[in-house]
Amino acid sequence: MAEHSRKKTGFFTRLTRKQAIILIASIAALALLIVGGVASNHLYGTTTGSAQKITAFSASEESAAQVAAADAKAALAEGRNGVTEGTSYTKVVIDGHAKLVFGTNFTDVQSVLQQGNITLQPGDSITPSLTTKVTESTVINIVSAGDTVQTVDTAIPFNTIQKDDPNLPVGARQIQTQGQQGVMETTNLVQMSGTRQVSSNTISSWVKKVPVNEVILVGTGVAASSSPDSSASNAGSNSGSTSNSGSAPSSSGSSSIANIGTTVPVGNPQQIAQTMAAARGWTGAQFTCLVELWQRESGWRVTAENPSGAYGIPQALPGSKMGPGWQSSATVQISWGLGYIAGRYGTPCGAWSHELSAGWY
Repeated sequence: MAEHSRKKTGFFTRLTRKQAIILIASIAALALLIVGGVASNHLYGTTTGSAQKITAFSASEESAAQVAAADAKAALAEGRNGVTEGTSYTKVVIDGHAKLVFGTNFTDVQSVLQQGNITLQPGDSITPSLTTKVTESTVINIVSAGDTVQTVDTAIPFNTIQKDDPNLPVGARQIQTQGQQGVMETTNLVQMSGTRQVSSNTISSWVKKVPVNEVILVGTGVAASSSPDSSASNAGSNSGSTSNSGSAPSSSGSSSIANIGTTVPVGNPQQIAQTMAAARGWTGAQFTCLVELWQRESGWRVTAENPSGAYGIPQALPGSKMGPGWQSSATVQISWGLGYIAGRYGTPCGAWSHELSAGWY
């Protein structure tokens, strides 16, 4: 006698349409949670095997490199910082830190290092080789033997600026803005021999925080309701003295510059610049504009090296175009910078006005 057993049905076939939809949605949500957890673990957690954790440092380094590359392309397009036709750049990665080297007539890897002021130390490995021809897509990688990366913050001094104030009695002085030091961040590759530093190679040195210059109002005793003639006489003073001398010309294009005031140099580079600027007739407010401009660009450091490739006090692109001594001579750098300002903007206040409006000069 044949045995007739009850036909079995699958689990899913016994579900109603509504139950099936709910079940599928639940499974999909669970899958998303699992995938999300795995992705999060790869981004922030510790992984095993050959995979490496993506740290905040590496992410920020990549972001900084992308910003620098974008800024470099903009600099080439706009001709900023003295960029001329034929200028190009090559990416160099030193122990994981990327920098852009600007130059002209790049031929091989060795030429890039020379124009980028990069010195190889014994035991350093470099790819591609020094004699390899370079193109715009070339990436030079340097791995240092026994070197360590050190990042140091140093103070950028502020200047004291004096401005005439007709609402204060003659001789009265009042602080309008309290001065604050800026911050220069410098990243170096340092080679040590025991406790002795053998060499140091700067990867980047940039203005992390621009100084806030101290502004002091100096009373002139001229009432606010004085006659137009007397007001014009006071505002138009440009004798080169410390009482609002060198008021910026109207061609500066910025009302904020019109009463920028005067300042005295702080540090040897500013002293050199004051003398050289005065030889061009740039005193008083024009020198103040120059101080403000190069404070923001380089903190007045001869070794300032922005990640985008600009170098020195005036942030030339490339730095080598400033001539012999461009790596360390304030006189060489300032001479080139003043010539660049004169040729492109006419005066320091013209350059500073452009910096305020465009973010570069």
